Amino acid sequence: MKPLYPETSPFHVFWLDTGGVHQVYVEQSGNPAGLPVIFLHGGPCSGTKPDHRRFFNPELYHIILLDQRGCGQSLPFGALEGNTTQNLLEDMERVRIRLRIERWLLFGGSWGGTLALLYAQRFPERVSGMILRGVFLARQADMRWFLQDGVNRIYPQRWQDMLDAVGASAAEDVLDKLCDAVFGEDQTIAGQAAMHWQLWGGQVALGAEFALVDASPDTQAVKQVQMELHYARNHYFITENQILQNCLLLQDIPTIIIHGQNDLTCPLEAGWRLHQALPLAEYRVLPSAGHVAKGEEMIAALVDAADKMAALLV
Repeated sequence: MKPLYPETSPFHVFWLDTGGVHQVYVEQSGNPAGLPVIFLHGGPCSGTKPDHRRFFNPELYHIILLDQRGCGQSLPFGALEGNTTQNLLEDMERVRIRLRIERWLLFGGSWGGTLALLYAQRFPERVSGMILRGVFLARQADMRWFLQDGVNRIYPQRWQDMLDAVGASAAEDVLDKLCDAVFGEDQTIAGQAAMHWQLWGGQVALGAEFALVDASPDTQAVKQVQMELHYARNHYFITENQILQNCLLLQDIPTIIIHGQNDLTCPLEAGWRLHQALPLAEYRVLPSAGHVAKGEEMIAALVDAADKMAALLV
């Protein structure tokens, strides 16, 4: 199985001025004359990490990492003003123009894959290819699975802990209760609700590998959860089923879809539906993998996909 490439450091870092309150962190590594690729992190309100550079051969790739608005090293952290899906797509295009890139490969997992698909549908002429992991289509069905009736049956105790933390019953709208708590004036309640939301997400994403390291609430965690819920309660700022309905625009873009069979955050049905809408895409189901970009099987598949795209596009 293919491992990650050796560690590499950025050759250039800058903060993109968006014309508003946001300064977006952008870094470049690898070969400045290589195949441009932008890494799109999950979340919303996750962030890039040094190991994200390592999916790509640094001799062949011009590697661009971007922390989305309010995420990671972007400033100010957690800011929700002017923070919508459309803003994020515009930031990507600003980065492409600033770096004088004609076309680039999009590499995204989960919410990052959502952004990749939406960007490609808006700017198809600027996309040389896509590598998508753990497909998230941002449909109401996806939210119902995660927040109302679905994976709560797999981890009922952890689910009940979150319900109790926000004063919800199984029949109530959990998203509204979470928002009331996390955006409320009582910081103790907000911190407890944010902590239990993160515990829930970690349990679902990591399954048996989930380990409780630090369960104490903090201000940064509240801001992070506020952003996640900001997107969720606004239906990710897109119309229902928008991504699948616009896949005709993507038929000519080389695409590799990678999905773990054991993904409980974004069940395999989403990857399968996307493949049906993009029948020319390469579709890889990993029998032992889950949601996160960890583990030998998933890492090998992602590195191999990047190698394959390099051979195809360079």
